[in-house]
Amino acid sequence: MRAKPRLTEDTLLKHFFLASLIAGAMALPALAADYTIIAPAGPGGGWDQTARSLQTVLQDEKISGSVQVVNVPGAGGTIGLAQFASQNSGNPNALIVGGYVMVGAILTNQSPVTLNDVTPIARLTGEYEAIVVPAASPIQTMGDLVTALKADPGAVSWAGGSAGGTDHITAGLIAKAAGVDPTKINYIAYSGGGEALAAILGNQVTAGISGYGEFEAQVKAGTLRLIAISSAERVDGIDAPTIKEGGLDVVVENWRMVAAAPGLSAEQVAAINTDIEKVVNSAAWQDTLKTKGWQNTYLAGNAFKEQLEKDVAATESILKDIGLVK
Repeated sequence: MRAKPRLTEDTLLKHFFLASLIAGAMALPALAADYTIIAPAGPGGGWDQTARSLQTVLQDEKISGSVQVVNVPGAGGTIGLAQFASQNSGNPNALIVGGYVMVGAILTNQSPVTLNDVTPIARLTGEYEAIVVPAASPIQTMGDLVTALKADPGAVSWAGGSAGGTDHITAGLIAKAAGVDPTKINYIAYSGGGEALAAILGNQVTAGISGYGEFEAQVKAGTLRLIAISSAERVDGIDAPTIKEGGLDVVVENWRMVAAAPGLSAEQVAAINTDIEKVVNSAAWQDTLKTKGWQNTYLAGNAFKEQLEKDVAATESILKDIGLVK
């Protein structure tokens, strides 16, 4: 009989390293499933920016291998919300962004699909409302705008996002605080931030309302004049007085969230929460917040669900107060 060949020390080391590599590879965490994120608005707006920021960080931080963003605009996000809820039940790879604007749109549009029909994951960001006018406008301050509003509410046109959203609510609250009937305001709703911006830059409206991040480039370029921001106090990095400094007791903060599909298991929801938490804790996301001028308002799990219920009730009260819902 031939003797079995003896394993040399080199051969043993090779086997050891090979086994270690295989074990290490098996122990590496797999990337999350490829996500599709619905941005329920046109390109250029806050939801689109939020979805694409999530896309970038999920991919760059290797939390997910591939992420696709799909825009489904219309009716303050309720069209995208209805499509998302009906087409993705049980799908753990589908996400949708939304926020305060969607809460108002659901109420004003009497949408049959609400946030109760999806799985809230987390509130991500907060952003104050900015009031801008074209650079050539004779309106220099918030006081000038209020004077024009008092003289003839209908002659002051406001460009903003969907009816019943944060922009519309802000315009209504400004009118009410100025002693003007908020139902008389001339608010023009646009489905995407890009469309509203074009109307403002084209001098088609008196003023524009949106999150500061959507106007920042034009403000810095000098094509838009920022006359006020809706924070309680001045914001570092934003050269503008507050609406309160203009004599009106109005403070509004928009917030944005991410939600998952209905019909998911507890394990699937937990996995999505883990991925979003990784995003929020990453240096890349923190840099995004600074770049966009967004506030970090991260809130997840049951705490977010409870806060969401309170926000829906408060929004309904505000919309009734300014005559947008009965």
